[in-house]
Amino acid sequence: MVTEELREEEWRTRAAAHRARMERWTLPHRERRRRREPHPVQDFLFTYYSLRPARLEQWQPGPGVRLLGEVREFADRPGYRPDGPGVVLDPALLPDRLHRTAGFVHGLVAATTARPARYGCFGLHEWAMVYRTERPRHGAVPLRLGPAGTDTVVESLPVTCTHHDAFRFFTAAARPLNRLQPAREDQVALEQPGCLHATMDLYKWAYKLLPAAPAELLGDCFALAAEVRELDMRASPYDLADRGYAPIRIETPEGRAEYARAQQAFAERAAPLRTRLLDLCTALTNPVNGTLAHT
Repeated sequence: MVTEELREEEWRTRAAAHRARMERWTLPHRERRRRREPHPVQDFLFTYYSLRPARLEQWQPGPGVRLLGEVREFADRPGYRPDGPGVVLDPALLPDRLHRTAGFVHGLVAATTARPARYGCFGLHEWAMVYRTERPRHGAVPLRLGPAGTDTVVESLPVTCTHHDAFRFFTAAARPLNRLQPAREDQVALEQPGCLHATMDLYKWAYKLLPAAPAELLGDCFALAAEVRELDMRASPYDLADRGYAPIRIETPEGRAEYARAQQAFAERAAPLRTRLLDLCTALTNPVNGTLAHT
């Protein structure tokens, strides 16, 4: 069902705006990679997540939009078909794999949205990843409190991580300290909207739905994930002050309160993105009757 029609000038303007917006992150990343200078904060969205920078920069309209004008560049993209004077993305023509992915993402995001947010983890997942180890993940970055001080913080606070993809990087010594032992099969049952990694993963779920995910949704998820990553590392045990990241000292009551406030603010900003992802998944899993609200 077509809900919006874009003249060539309009959609090319949107495409240029999306590329320019994403180049804020992709161009510095390419330059760092050329110089072989890894960045412990900013590279995460390009190394942990698998979407290539060029694909992040590429614009696509998503379902329900008819593109007019010279549209040959969409001819070879999966799911696109001629429609009157232009082309549309037809969800029914997308691979079965993508429909299955949309079904999973809908179930996960809906369950996460329905669950109350928790704000008491204080970012200890990053601390648990270096607990009692001589080989921290970011070995070139010093620990702000040193190894012994870092271990003391982990032992003095409750470790309550609900996110499997954070928990799986805990050191062997840290795993028993977590109140939960989240496995991959527990993901739908455990993920909750206060979790920073669940919020960052909205970017992953958006790009897993390409080429059906609207570029604006993908870009919004990426931009939020970039901000969340900064909070994640500011609250981590690493000393990143010389890179411009003031620490959030979660070893203190004031630091924990600051972290929880920021965590809540991100959960509130992620809520409309989850709604947009759910709308997209509905359109993809019900291609005949599904519609997508473009915001």
